[in-house]
Amino acid sequence: MKYKKLNYLTLFIYLISFGTSYSIDPPDTKNLIIHDQKIKIEKIEFFNSKNKKITLNDYRSNLVIINFWATWCAPCKKEMPHLDQLKSKFKDIEILPINIADEELKKSKEFFQELNIKNLEIFTGSSLEFAKVFKLRGIPTTIIIDKEGLEFARIIGYIDFENKSLLDWLSNHL
Repeated sequence: MKYKKLNYLTLFIYLISFGTSYSIDPPDTKNLIIHDQKIKIEKIEFFNSKNKKITLNDYRSNLVIINFWATWCAPCKKEMPHLDQLKSKFKDIEILPINIADEELKKSKEFFQELNIKNLEIFTGSSLEFAKVFKLRGIPTTIIIDKEGLEFARIIGYIDFENKSLLDWLSNHL
C-alpha cells in the first residue's frame, strides 16, 4: 500500500512539473537560439530618431528586443509589422529596431510609413560596430536581452512575432 501511494505521488509530481515546464518551453522554431550561458553585452551606443545617443543601460529592468534591419531587406519588411503589433500587445517589452544599413533617416521614416508602423521608434547605429559586438551574420537578426542586460537568446533571420508559442515564451520572461 505504501508503494502504491509513493507511485501515485511520484506520478503526480511528474505531471505537475511537466505541466509547468511545458508553458515556458521555447517555441519550436529552427532559427531561435537560446544560449546555455547568457552573454554580457559590452558598452554599445546607438541613436534614436532625434539623433540622441542611447545605450542599453537606458532600458535596464525591461525585457529588450533589438531587431537589426535595413529598408532594402525583404524579410525585414515582412517582419516589421509583426514587431509593431508585438509592441502594442506587450507594453513591458522594449523593442529597438535598429537600421544598420547606414541609410539616411528619411529612408527609414518612409519605410515605417509604407508599412504603417505606429508603435516603434526608429534607431540607427554603426553597422560595423554592431556586427562586431553582436557577431551578426545577416539581417534580420533579433537579439533578446533579459532585465539584467544579458543576451539570452537570438533569432537569425525572419520570424513570425505573432506565433502563439513564441508570444507565450516571451511573456514568461517579462
